[in-house]
Amino acid sequence: MASMGILLFFTAIYIRTGNTNAGFVNVECQAEKVGQYGQQSLLQCVVKTTQDLADLEIRVVTWTKEDRPLLVFHEGKNKPQPGYSFADPSWNDRNRNVSLLITNTAVEHEGVYKCTVITNSGDGEDSTSLKVTAKYNKPTIHSNPETVPLNTDVTLMCDSDGGYPKGQLRWFDENNTEWTKSSQMEANQTESGLFNLSSKLSLLKGSIFTNYTCKVFNASGNKEEEATFEVQNAQNKDPHTEEVLGPASKIVTPVVVIGSLIVGLALLIYRKRSQHDHRGPPTCDYDDGDHQERDKTCQVSPA
Repeated sequence: MASMGILLFFTAIYIRTGNTNAGFVNVECQAEKVGQYGQQSLLQCVVKTTQDLADLEIRVVTWTKEDRPLLVFHEGKNKPQPGYSFADPSWNDRNRNVSLLITNTAVEHEGVYKCTVITNSGDGEDSTSLKVTAKYNKPTIHSNPETVPLNTDVTLMCDSDGGYPKGQLRWFDENNTEWTKSSQMEANQTESGLFNLSSKLSLLKGSIFTNYTCKVFNASGNKEEEATFEVQNAQNKDPHTEEVLGPASKIVTPVVVIGSLIVGLALLIYRKRSQHDHRGPPTCDYDDGDHQERDKTCQVSPA
């Protein structure tokens, strides 16, 4: 019904103007516009003539999207919908720049727009399309469990939101080797039309990599943001020294070594003394001569 009403409206206007020089007027619009979410978007259209018409007067301008009127100029009055206006704030019926300004671009503004112009020397129309993009926020990464114990499976989870169109989360290790095929990603579209991306990467126990990077790519395949997660216990460590004994083992081990050296030294001294104590008393062989002269030869008899 809306499209039928607009068609009848334009037909009535065309009959009233009685144009016979339709070929003199053309409307030329930029084929495509990429607008940034939350920013202004300008859909450029201008009126051109095949001849020099100095007295060209614009009587009707209509901007529509899916047959829904967004801006209508008729009988000297400008009737825009909220959020739409002529690009030139001081636009009048002699201004051939009929570009449309969208003040706050949203996902719902994406689509095809048609501009129709009727003048005192002819009429014309053209179309332009608007594509909307929104940059994804920097990813955040957390692990499950939050504290990564040794020799335990762990799942890394990466999230990024606020982007449009649908993007992709990709995983890389510290050597820039990609692990995306081992992950699972979900994309949920919010009421605003923007996407929330979430990806899970499962790591088996004994992983040798310490760093994993999650990168977010837009729909065009260009990287926008990234974040890195460090797995503290990913190296091949001995759980008995790091997890069971803990930091105190770093103190206990040197003490044990020093104690062993002391015990060994004590045993060595003890053996020396034991050998000395087990030797027999000295025996002396005296000459047959005078014992007073004590001309003797003494030997220590073996034990």
